[in-house]
Amino acid sequence: MKNIATKTLLLLAAALTIASTADAQIIKRNKPKKLSVKAQLAIERQRTDSLSSLVEEYRQRESDWQRAWHDENEARKAKPVSERLTVEYSPSQLDSLSALLKQQQVDETFQKFFEEYVCEPQTFVTDTSLDSLYKSRLDALVSPIHLPYNELVRTSIKRYTDGSGLMSRVLSRAQYYFPIIEEELLKAGLPVELRAMAIIESALQAKAYSRAGAAGLWQFMPATAKSYGLEVNSMVDERYDPYKATKAACKYMKALYNMYDDWSLAIAAYNCGPGNVNKALARAGGKPESFWDVYWYLPSETRGYVPAFIAANYAYAYHKAHNITYDEPALPIAVDTIHIDRLMHTKQITSTIDVDSATIAMLNPQYKLNVIPATTKTYTLVLPANRITEFISKQDSIFAKDSTYLKEYLNPAAVQKKMQEMSVIYHRVKSGETLGAIARKYRVTTKQIMTWNRLKNANRISIGQRLRIEKR
Repeated sequence: MKNIATKTLLLLAAALTIASTADAQIIKRNKPKKLSVKAQLAIERQRTDSLSSLVEEYRQRESDWQRAWHDENEARKAKPVSERLTVEYSPSQLDSLSALLKQQQVDETFQKFFEEYVCEPQTFVTDTSLDSLYKSRLDALVSPIHLPYNELVRTSIKRYTDGSGLMSRVLSRAQYYFPIIEEELLKAGLPVELRAMAIIESALQAKAYSRAGAAGLWQFMPATAKSYGLEVNSMVDERYDPYKATKAACKYMKALYNMYDDWSLAIAAYNCGPGNVNKALARAGGKPESFWDVYWYLPSETRGYVPAFIAANYAYAYHKAHNITYDEPALPIAVDTIHIDRLMHTKQITSTIDVDSATIAMLNPQYKLNVIPATTKTYTLVLPANRITEFISKQDSIFAKDSTYLKEYLNPAAVQKKMQEMSVIYHRVKSGETLGAIARKYRVTTKQIMTWNRLKNANRISIGQRLRIEKR
């Protein structure tokens, strides 16, 4: 038994030795062979070359992209302007984008003009060296409207003749708009000097739109415009029509003059409304007879309005004395009118006769979607005088294109969507403002602003908050 046990132990020991040897050989085989320095350098060089190749590939891609972009840009520059502006948009998209961009530019320019040239000045010009000259020039403008001279007028005159370029732009536009305005003023038996009202109201920008919701050359609010017969709806806004808006403005100014029997008060009332002027008259006591008697009882905006009117008349009359020059207007001076009695898109015209869309839009700013909605009544279309005969001779071809350019406008949903996009402005909340004050400013209700902006509490608005205001 002892011998058997000894043999067994010897066999187990031999087996363990063999297993250990086998494991050692496996480990030895799996252990990576140590590379020489030369081999390691070769591997690193290969990796570096691969990385350099990758970097070079990306550089080449970027270079190719830049070259392609440069070539495309140069090719675009080489094209005529008309081809450069060609984008694959539908007619309604093109109309929306173009109109929106232009309107934003006009709004920004108009707001700057209003703050700098119409509002009551924060500081006054103290240089009195030219007082006698300014006064004598104003006295020479014999008019039914009293044009007095004082430090407020002096400051306004300096604003309008300071070489900023404002009067140059106004004089350029005046070549087109003043004949229209003067004709209507004379027909109504009003002083022609009232043409300066359009300067201080809009700087003669037919598409001017104020933050308060007033629009056009004469800055009518929707309610006032409608009360004087102007059409204001989703398709047409006749506040932008220089002919009809001027007629309405003449009626309004005549009514205000009949109310006060004084042009300075009538002009002030045009700006802030008869209600505010009546309150100022009541607060002034005694027997106030002019704007200057109630000056301190009027809103600050209106306190700068009459001096701005006097200064605008001065700058228009004496622009040459101040070396103010101007260019030819962008609008054609000679125009004529066609009466349209059926639905028409302006692209039906521009695609048929030699007149561009920008010209038609400038001459007919009242058509909000570039559509003349003549379904139940006749509308006017103003064209350059040298294109009237061509329009008449090709009228059948123009009308035949209605299905091409009107189909997307005849979809009520599409029209409504577009109108919503084009009739929204945004107000940035300032320190001290309340929702009620903002609502009054834009002639809307507090509840409407809360609905448009999903506000739950009318008292919870913060400085800098952006509020959506829907213009109607």
